[in-house]
Amino acid sequence: MSANIRTLAGQDDAVILREIQAALADLRFGSVEITVHNGQVVQIERKEKIRLQGPNGKQA
Repeated sequence: MSANIRTLAGQDDAVILREIQAALADLRFGSVEITVHNGQVVQIERKEKIRLQGPNGKQA
């Protein structure tokens, strides 16, 4: 996943919550990390894992 630069400084909580919801959308396996600096959200990072299954239905 490539990084997107967005300005969050001065934006209200609703905008930040929408960004967090977008990071969580359709996420099945993985994590969302929210970095806070001086009481402000400065970064939202999404890490996604893709689980593959073998031919007999077992995970590879």
